[in-house]
Amino acid sequence: MELRHLRYFVAVAEELHFGRAASRLQMTQSPLSHQIKELEEELSAQLFHRTKRSVQLTNAGKVFLRGVYTVFEEIEAIVDAAQKVHRGEVGRLNIGFVGSAIYDILPAMLPVYRNKYPEVEVELKEMSTPEQIEALIHQEIDVGLLRPPINNPLLSSEIIQTLDCVLALPGSHPLAKAESIYPADLKNESFVLISKEIFPRLYSDFINICNSAGFRPDVKQEAKEYQTAIGLVSAGMGISVVPTTARTLQARDVVYREISSAILKIDMALAWRNSSRMDLIQRFVRLARDVVV
Repeated sequence: MELRHLRYFVAVAEELHFGRAASRLQMTQSPLSHQIKELEEELSAQLFHRTKRSVQLTNAGKVFLRGVYTVFEEIEAIVDAAQKVHRGEVGRLNIGFVGSAIYDILPAMLPVYRNKYPEVEVELKEMSTPEQIEALIHQEIDVGLLRPPINNPLLSSEIIQTLDCVLALPGSHPLAKAESIYPADLKNESFVLISKEIFPRLYSDFINICNSAGFRPDVKQEAKEYQTAIGLVSAGMGISVVPTTARTLQARDVVYREISSAILKIDMALAWRNSSRMDLIQRFVRLARDVVV
């Protein structure tokens, strides 16, 4: 028995006329009658009462029709589910993210994504950039929100956000109230920097700015995320350099100031495996481009 036999049966059952059913199916009446006869023989049950003037469903035919309707509904649901998976509208998406993404990028992206694709189950995993790169390579996550550079031939990446950076100082620090702060003003300060492993561009750029001002910064402590660095600044451990979004943390007794005549920026990238062709992943990437400013 094939699906076409069921479609033939439904057409005759609904039209109760072989000629009209054949016309609906865009075929001639004789082959249709033959196909229905074969179906009845396969079922070992008569589905229609036939006379020269009428065609009526038998009781067996009525039961079979209800069952066929159910089969078609289930097939339609299966086809719809498969198409949704193909289009990236249903499934599971594992997203890695650096801790700082929780303060700006994720709150901007996730509500939009979940509203647009409610049937996609999202799992979030906080991981450092090196951990995400390994997890992407080993297919433990599908997409990563991480800090560039991502120098791995197996991965594709795209910068989706670039932020300016500022100094974070204890509120009681003399420079907190200075009219302007220049790199040379930082010569004798102690620093709490986010590690080069985590924020390579920011770390290198700041060291270079200090070197150009004639000194090497005294780095007392390194942190893995800027939330930690700000906490250490609040505890009086030194000065830090953080993205402007750090202001939203409202840390106790911490102020934020720009460095005059110095440009410091930090990037956030989206990364995924080159071999990933799932629409689920590609739709997330496209949405990130549209949502993140």
